[in-house]
Amino acid sequence: MQLSVIGCGYLGAVHAAAMASLGHDVLGIDTDPERVAALSQGEAPFYEPGLPELLTSQVEGGRLRFTTSPSPEEIASVEVHFIAVGTPQSAEGGQADLSQVRSAVELLRSALPEGHRALVVGKSTVPVGTAREISERLAGRAHTVWNPEFLREGFAVQDTLHPDRIVYGLAEEPQEALEAQQVLDTVYAPLLAEGIPQILTDYATAELVKTAANSFLATKISFINAMAGLCEAAGADVTVLAQAIGYDARIGHRFLRAGVGFGGGCLPKDIRALRATARAHDADGLASLLETVDTVNQAQRARVVDLALEHVGGDLSDVPVTILGAAFKPDSDDVRDSPALDVASRLSDLGAVVTVCDPHALPVVARTHPHVRREEDVVTALEGAELVLLLTEWEQFVGLDPALAAAHVARQVVIDARNALDPAAWRGAGWQYTGVGR
Repeated sequence: MQLSVIGCGYLGAVHAAAMASLGHDVLGIDTDPERVAALSQGEAPFYEPGLPELLTSQVEGGRLRFTTSPSPEEIASVEVHFIAVGTPQSAEGGQADLSQVRSAVELLRSALPEGHRALVVGKSTVPVGTAREISERLAGRAHTVWNPEFLREGFAVQDTLHPDRIVYGLAEEPQEALEAQQVLDTVYAPLLAEGIPQILTDYATAELVKTAANSFLATKISFINAMAGLCEAAGADVTVLAQAIGYDARIGHRFLRAGVGFGGGCLPKDIRALRATARAHDADGLASLLETVDTVNQAQRARVVDLALEHVGGDLSDVPVTILGAAFKPDSDDVRDSPALDVASRLSDLGAVVTVCDPHALPVVARTHPHVRREEDVVTALEGAELVLLLTEWEQFVGLDPALAAAHVARQVVIDARNALDPAAWRGAGWQYTGVGR
């Protein structure tokens, strides 16, 4: 089929390449000339395992191309348009900024003729009511389906080609819903043939699924971090606690690791967007819960800074500090709302001489935090440090030999803000080890 993907950032670039790999002819549309130029050469503008190879194969194979300025004829010839633009947090509050979504809709409305029957598929994370608004705006030109994404950074290609569920938010009118479903089923035919669960629902439910899922995960993280505070006060170990309760199949072990908290471009934004939606619909209980989740998460960053101050006697002035990690999570170069960079900035503001080490995110750090000292080699980054903080659990940091690390630092003090290191091994090598809630 002839597809377009409007918005070729993290979500859109992956989706476009994945759809081309299923055999469709895909046109990627984005307003950023540099991004389009890179994608047109098969180069991923961000770090995502497996994406460069997928992009290169599809661009070279002729099924995938990118542009900043599609002609009306090109748009009108496309059967299915995916909207994958960003919906960042609004400057006015927690709600999502829909300006890019509306720009994409106007692009389509101006190019699709009356009586056209294209399908417009929303992938972006939006508040309730957006799909209906788009459907009304494009009435007579296209049907609308809301099809939320559930990508995990570091696993985005796999999650697109082999998702754990596929959700369609369909129009109320039965015939319109049926026609839209049949077209999107054709797009996703290879995925549906795998037996991936398909959920057919209304617009509002589909719009809520992504923010509900992310908010639930965020709540789980904040719960175990709140328990970490109790464990510290009571002399318990939150890692053993999490292991014990995680064996309950109703709870599970995932997202039960206490530490510096969550960040990135999704969880913080989505809990605030859902909180704003809850307030708009007078769902005060949900709004209050999500506010607490956010507060607990932010407090973890302050707690790590407090631990650093405790280890240097309350004064960080001119203390050499090495931060292991800049990305908000391993296997990503995404530093949006990164707890690691937040802590690094706070320590720097308190007078510390901070060096940040990360295997992939430093080029992004150079653009977003140019004042931060950067070092890609972990051994060089450790030279002369009086305090080391593990803030992103990259494999090369977790697997670091504590005896080797000890040979390069000025003081053997480590704060494991991800509870990812082996305390016995580090203490055995002479380090003063501190975790979170241990």
